Amino acid sequence: MFSLPMSLSTIAVAGHPLLPPDSNSKPKNSLNKAQFIFLLRNCKQVNQIPPIHAKIIRSGHEQDPFIVFELLRLCSTFKDIDYASTIFNFSQNPNVYLYTALIDGFVLSGSHTDGISLYCKMVEESIIPDSYAVTSALKACGSQLALREGKQIHCQVSKLGLTSSRSVRMKLIELYGKCGALDDARQVSDEMSDNEMVASTIMINSYIDQGMVSEAVNIFDQVRTKDTVCWTAMIDGLVRNGDMNRALQVFRDMQRENVMPNEVTIVCVLSACAQLGALELGRWVHSYMRKFQIERNHFVCGALINMYARCGDIDEARRVFEEMKERNVITYNSMISGFALHGKSVEAIKMFRGMIKQGIRPTSVTFVGVLNACSHGGLVDSGFEIFHSMTRDYGIEPQIEHYGCMVDLLGRVGRLEEAYNFIRGMKIPPDHIMLGALLSACKIHGNIELGEQIAKLLMDCGEADSGTYVLLSNVYASSGKWRESAQVRAKMKEGGIRKEPGCSAIEVNNEIHEFILGDLRHPQKEQIYAKLEEVNHTLRSKGYTPATEVVLQDIEDQEKEMALAIHSERLAICYGLISTKPHTTIRVAKNLRVCSDCHSTIKLISRITSRRIVVRDRNRFHHFENGDCSCGDYW
Repeated sequence: MFSLPMSLSTIAVAGHPLLPPDSNSKPKNSLNKAQFIFLLRNCKQVNQIPPIHAKIIRSGHEQDPFIVFELLRLCSTFKDIDYASTIFNFSQNPNVYLYTALIDGFVLSGSHTDGISLYCKMVEESIIPDSYAVTSALKACGSQLALREGKQIHCQVSKLGLTSSRSVRMKLIELYGKCGALDDARQVSDEMSDNEMVASTIMINSYIDQGMVSEAVNIFDQVRTKDTVCWTAMIDGLVRNGDMNRALQVFRDMQRENVMPNEVTIVCVLSACAQLGALELGRWVHSYMRKFQIERNHFVCGALINMYARCGDIDEARRVFEEMKERNVITYNSMISGFALHGKSVEAIKMFRGMIKQGIRPTSVTFVGVLNACSHGGLVDSGFEIFHSMTRDYGIEPQIEHYGCMVDLLGRVGRLEEAYNFIRGMKIPPDHIMLGALLSACKIHGNIELGEQIAKLLMDCGEADSGTYVLLSNVYASSGKWRESAQVRAKMKEGGIRKEPGCSAIEVNNEIHEFILGDLRHPQKEQIYAKLEEVNHTLRSKGYTPATEVVLQDIEDQEKEMALAIHSERLAICYGLISTKPHTTIRVAKNLRVCSDCHSTIKLISRITSRRIVVRDRNRFHHFENGDCSCGDYW
């Protein structure tokens, strides 16, 4: 950034001596006002401003309001707010346009409080604001969530008769929406003409930001003519609030209305496909992009890679990555995270090293991906070496998610005490996710004593969720301590804490079908359960014995076998078997960790049906083929 000296009349020009402080002479052949404005408007870099500014001073045009305005506008564009402020401070009797130019500069550079203060100063100087000044000030208030100041400006606007300005009204709606004053926002919106699409879009975003999805949908439905931005706002809002199926339905409606999506729409839709595991729809979106030549920028390609990776097709994700002409850290992060999700730890680390060799600096997100890969592969030494390189080589301070990866890594390989000591030595307090991961490891490795300690930590700090109680109950149950297990479940019930139900989803003919434990809601339930019985009979003939010990309830073995047989992922797989052609891949997404009995069962199903079965659980992907799983029974 450039800073002006104390006196504007002592500016240095490259190759020229300083002008005397009292010089009022104008050099011969000096440029006129129009020529200076032309030069300023054609500046491409910030370092071109001072030489032109020096010539302006030499020619005696430094107080010309048109030239000062162009200087302020240009400095603001290049975010050189210090230079702009000095120019403004030396201007004599600045008018509303100069104030507005500097307020804009403050807003552009993120100095929103300074922008609000300058607006107040302008009003104190009895300079009447116009709609442009008001719009800039309201934008600053919205960015700072300065509701009180925004309301004061609203009152001024009403007194000055500026409420008829469309841009002012839009900014008022935006301000009130960001600050959560939705009744005020709706009142301003209602004062505008019917079916004002942009105002409705702002209201949709405002309700979405406050988690009021139904209200947002109601406004969306009332808009008669919707443009791409309006459709995208609704799709994005539904995705952000976890309603993926509805988001995809809105996208289909958008197609029926022949509204062309843009890059942002595509990213939102791909995100929904990724979270649902809707591979076929994701592939259709990819082909749609090719057909209509939608720009494949880094954000779109990153979303494509993420979609394919999270939908189980890591090979296609790699193809998208390799077809890119230019790659940046966003696309590398997507690919590294994809490899980690599929248990391809070595490939993830190799790509991480290759990215660094290409001169691309890793970010905090990069390290989450590669450390997660180390965790899924049990690569302790590599994990610690990469973890320590964060601060040593890149100056990135580990955050809770990085520490969490290390705790998960140590817990997975059974180094539980080391993981616990690692937590105690952290610079930041652990969160419930990290402690929950270690508690899960205690269950897997049968360390009841440490599991109790961790559960107590979670409960004492008030961060225990349903997963904490269930895990602790399961720790007791896995060791046969049924009374203690029941006590934990009772405490959970007393606190009104409900266990997250297991849910599995499968995509067939571009439709997502969801199943829960023992689900009887599906219209083809009779065929599904008939196939389940057929599969179970075949499994038993092949020597399969249910691992009843994973059913952590004090019930008879026969009841445990029945409980295992109706797990949601088995129902989803059976639906896949009856509704897809032989030898085609079955893909299932589950919200919880797959249990060891289901894991063993699905391996056998893949062998007896000659099917490739891909299951995404909470932790990673499992690729079952010919009786084997890609995770090597380590998950």
